[in-house]
Amino acid sequence: MNIHLHKGDLPDGLDLGGCVAIDSETMGLRPGRDRLCLVQLSAGDGECHLVQFAPEQYDAPNLKRLLADPAVTKLFHYARFDIAVFRHYLGVETTPLYCTKIASKLVRTYTDRHGLKDLCRELLGVDLSKQQQSSDWGGAELTQDQLAYAASDVLYLHRLKEILDERLAREGRSEIAAGCFRFLPFRAALDLSGWSEEDIFAH
Repeated sequence: MNIHLHKGDLPDGLDLGGCVAIDSETMGLRPGRDRLCLVQLSAGDGECHLVQFAPEQYDAPNLKRLLADPAVTKLFHYARFDIAVFRHYLGVETTPLYCTKIASKLVRTYTDRHGLKDLCRELLGVDLSKQQQSSDWGGAELTQDQLAYAASDVLYLHRLKEILDERLAREGRSEIAAGCFRFLPFRAALDLSGWSEEDIFAH
């Protein structure tokens, strides 16, 4: 695993291919309150690029261009949170999308465990460490353990997508998954507008 740390934006000319795995680290779980600190990206080749943000410094044209590029699929685990954060802090709508958590819920109906750690353990035989999940991501300098943890959250998403795509096709649920992915930007907008808890589709 090779980790490349960038301050403020991706470098010019970086090509991460047609499907890029993405995750983020924030100061907490409320997009309007807890600032975006780090964005992790990988092309699925064992290389990870991390973009670290200083407070209120989100002028990242290369990253924003990638997030909005219609020719590049952005691959997440729990995309709903990340794209809400990107919309709030970077002012960009992230599309098109794929979410391994949604795909898992559509095909792994035999379990209620759909976390990234659970998926990696069952589908890939990989045991992810989550020790740094609740650490302070807002510092000017990140530890090697933090960098390794952040990178691990995107290094396996391409392999998970391959397996989940096979199962979605097998169970006849590829089309409904695609519809869910297309809806995610609206779900994120609802979260940011105050409907994060209320199910507006309920009776």
